[in-house]
Amino acid sequence: MLRSRLRDWGVKIGHYATGQNNAITDVAGVKVGHTTIIAGEGQLLQGSGPVRTGVTAILPHTHDLFHYRVAAGGFTLNGAGAVTGLSQAEEWGAIETPIMLTNTLSVGQVHDAVLDYLLQYYPDAGISSDPIIPIVAECDDSHLNDIQGRHVTKEHVFAALEQAATGPVAEGCVGAGTGMIAFDFKAGIGTASRVLPPSHGGYTVGVLVMANFGPRHCLQIAGCPVGDCIQDLTPDPHPDGSIIVVIATDAPLISLQLRRIAKRAALGIGRTGGYASHVSGEFCLAFSTSTIFPRQGASLTVELQLLRDQYLDPLFAATVEATEEAIVNSLMQATDMRGRDDHLVYAIPLERLYQLLKKQGLAT
Repeated sequence: MLRSRLRDWGVKIGHYATGQNNAITDVAGVKVGHTTIIAGEGQLLQGSGPVRTGVTAILPHTHDLFHYRVAAGGFTLNGAGAVTGLSQAEEWGAIETPIMLTNTLSVGQVHDAVLDYLLQYYPDAGISSDPIIPIVAECDDSHLNDIQGRHVTKEHVFAALEQAATGPVAEGCVGAGTGMIAFDFKAGIGTASRVLPPSHGGYTVGVLVMANFGPRHCLQIAGCPVGDCIQDLTPDPHPDGSIIVVIATDAPLISLQLRRIAKRAALGIGRTGGYASHVSGEFCLAFSTSTIFPRQGASLTVELQLLRDQYLDPLFAATVEATEEAIVNSLMQATDMRGRDDHLVYAIPLERLYQLLKKQGLAT
């Protein structure tokens, strides 16, 4: 069976409609780019391979992000991990760099490469203006990848940034998701979106996840206990992982509201079976493309148009729905992968999954 997305089977999570691509890029101006790095086979040679990793870039808008920052808010469900630049984003309520995803031990290389990339355009940063603090988030892909080799290079980061585009987003074993595992199945990058009806503002919410978390028995898809029903095809023992959730919206929100949006992504994680295990990191970051702060200006004040708090509920629900579906898409779009030391991680078997969902009256 060709790799499908959940919607291809008529399975609907929640009540709201999806955007055109059912992706984070349905929020106008948001771009995503991947660089996938796959090389070598067989026994691990520390520093040499095999390599199963990559980097993913998310650009919040097509303008000058450093000088026109977007409002942002974050939430950490469990902090066993790292997101560089997150404390500044939460303190200022804004982000001013692309959001980068990669493996745990490549955070430093990606951070440096993003600086090299951005300093081409902002040579005065750190001289006549504030320095640049990139946002780089990580998950552990060491079960499949020679993670000590730190194989993500400056060229890979530049490629992900320069290839970032609107429209459909590649999912599964791509970019930073190349070596990721969720619920003991191959996973990686997943995305989904929701569009609110005009009566609720007509706003779009888009989510992109890097899924690398959860034990098999906990997996649920649209409420179906898939993990209990598919108990074979399990990989060798491997470290518990994490998940990164990036939420974009065009609703006019400020940082406090976006922090509340980011919290709701945790409910979407929980719907699939995640429970924030001891060594897992669940980091959620939300931004609004409609709330832009110029770095400099002649006026002492900035005028903003903001959504009233009492109208946030549809955005909360949309975030939960899109997060849940993005995680499922990350599983369904992934394929079997053999990595270092011949560790084999199977993709979720789609025919069996389809029959399970059909039996539950979920799939058409």
